[in-house]
Amino acid sequence: MIQIGKLNTLRALRETSVGFFLGDDEGTDLLLPNKYVPDGLRVDDDIEVFVYTDSEDRLIATTLTPKIMRNEFARLQVVSVSRVGAFLDWGLEKDLLVPYREQSIPMEVGRWYVVYLYLDHETDRLVASNRLNRFLDTGKPNLEEGQEVSLLAYESTDLGINVIINNRYRGLVYANEIFQRVYPGDRLTGYIKQIREDNRLDVSLQKPGYENVEPNAERILTLLEKQRGFLPLSDNSDPDEIYRTLEMSKKTFKKAIGALFRERKIVIKDDGIYRV
Repeated sequence: MIQIGKLNTLRALRETSVGFFLGDDEGTDLLLPNKYVPDGLRVDDDIEVFVYTDSEDRLIATTLTPKIMRNEFARLQVVSVSRVGAFLDWGLEKDLLVPYREQSIPMEVGRWYVVYLYLDHETDRLVASNRLNRFLDTGKPNLEEGQEVSLLAYESTDLGINVIINNRYRGLVYANEIFQRVYPGDRLTGYIKQIREDNRLDVSLQKPGYENVEPNAERILTLLEKQRGFLPLSDNSDPDEIYRTLEMSKKTFKKAIGALFRERKIVIKDDGIYRV
């Protein structure tokens, strides 16, 4: 069965003056226009294509890969606004519509928004929405504390950054635990810090426990090499100064230099740390 808004592996059925017609085992066929036909394609060959609908709502195939697929989230730019809604650049010739009813705030040309792509079953058209919460799973998460997950940042709040976890759940990274610049649309690797009784998820961008020390220790050693074996940072340094220099919290910094000191790779003095 051909799936609109996703990649499909289809068979080349016949060649025409406008392109190849492709089909599946259920007898459905659709056009792959000439400009997307790869060199060497022959009848009975299999080819992977993205399927969507053209301006006349006919199924059509392309070998272009869009910036978002059905049932996924992504950050896209508005290229125009009309009486029916806003249109996004998603990497295909036909821009992607966000109807006004699917806009949490009025969208503006040139701005970027995190959206969700879904199939409107009433019209059989692909549309996008940035009313994201209704597409996120609020049930008991199939996750474990400490588990590594993929994140998509989508909203800044007073508490921190709201993120989409594994394209499915909503999570929060607290502001006082963010030691790098994070913007809506950034894709990150994170770790489940806590699963609350109400199924809300707290997320960290650092590995939990001692696992977080090693990469930060390596970062300190690398910078020491560049700075001829000395960094003017110590236990007494201001947290902001540590962050500006190393992009890590003071707590993480102290863990890292403690590990390096125990391994006798550095010496800690009042004026800073020295490479042994």
